[in-house]
Amino acid sequence: MIKIEEIKNRVGEFHAAEPFPHLVIDDFVDKEFAISLSAEFPVIDDSSLFTYSNPLEKKSALNDWNKFPEFTYKFFKHLCSEAFVNQLGTLLGIKLYPDFGLHGGGWHMHPDGGKLNPHLDYNIHPKLGLQRRINLIIYLSEDWKPEFGGHFGLWSNDPESNRPLELRKEVEVRFNRAVIFDTTYKSWHGLSRQVSSGGTNIRKSLAIYYLCDPPVNAENRQRALYAPTEDQLSNPDIEEFIRKRADNQLYKDHYITKI
Repeated sequence: MIKIEEIKNRVGEFHAAEPFPHLVIDDFVDKEFAISLSAEFPVIDDSSLFTYSNPLEKKSALNDWNKFPEFTYKFFKHLCSEAFVNQLGTLLGIKLYPDFGLHGGGWHMHPDGGKLNPHLDYNIHPKLGLQRRINLIIYLSEDWKPEFGGHFGLWSNDPESNRPLELRKEVEVRFNRAVIFDTTYKSWHGLSRQVSSGGTNIRKSLAIYYLCDPPVNAENRQRALYAPTEDQLSNPDIEEFIRKRADNQLYKDHYITKI
């Protein structure tokens, strides 16, 4: 089902990649299965989706197993299985654990105008106390064109400001393409280009995150830490919004907000 052999053959490339360890794999699962997964996504205005609409992010998501159709449910079950998690962890040289709650994972959908500022993911799972370590994202938008944008961006880190320094790589969205990356290297990532499909297509992806035992003195960041885009620099309202969005208590009031 999954190109696990390609991960094995390219693990050295994963560890050596810049600006942080990552791997891009095309045709990640069997084509017919990928088509089935894509077909199960709901429409963007489905009432079951959770909507993020604020200056940092515009997307919809769902991580409720009970609402996943057959193929999606079975796929997440496989991705969380002991056999797959152990195999992936062995290849990467990391003891990994699944997150059965899909915290922050599941279906992700970006409509026309969809965006996601550069950010660092949460570091410590707010319920399990484990460290978030490996992200696996699979793009499932059929007939997606490069001019639709939505590219996955990887930024280097500025150690002085603890902000993104330079956009080092862009990965185009392609059907059945997967990105695997390590989130523990000041791994600034997001959408380097806003979605601009003219309303003809939705950027669809499946996401799952794997955890590890946290090292001693690990940063206890339980919410994503965002950075402003170039057009938002020196905007005090945006800076305040970023602070509140990362706060463990205030974040809930800042998913759907306009400034």
